[in-house]
Amino acid sequence: MNISVEFTLLPLQNDFEPPIQEFIKVLRASKFTVLENPLSTQIYGDYDALMPFLNTAIKTTFERLDHVVLNMKIVKSNRSDYESNF
Repeated sequence: MNISVEFTLLPLQNDFEPPIQEFIKVLRASKFTVLENPLSTQIYGDYDALMPFLNTAIKTTFERLDHVVLNMKIVKSNRSDYESNF
């Protein structure tokens, strides 16, 4: 089963950009399709392969930061090729 996951990582600290960049680099280094925009990052793949990877990536990020919020949406389908038709 393919899924699409959208993240917005919000480190609650003054120097917030480096932790976001590090998280994105971890996602980019994976075997999964990763797309980015200025407000969020999306990753696409098979549920059974992607979720264990995300569990580790999120836990590592949380362990590095004292205060952080992660907004995450999961859609049951691969939406990486979505193009609006309007």
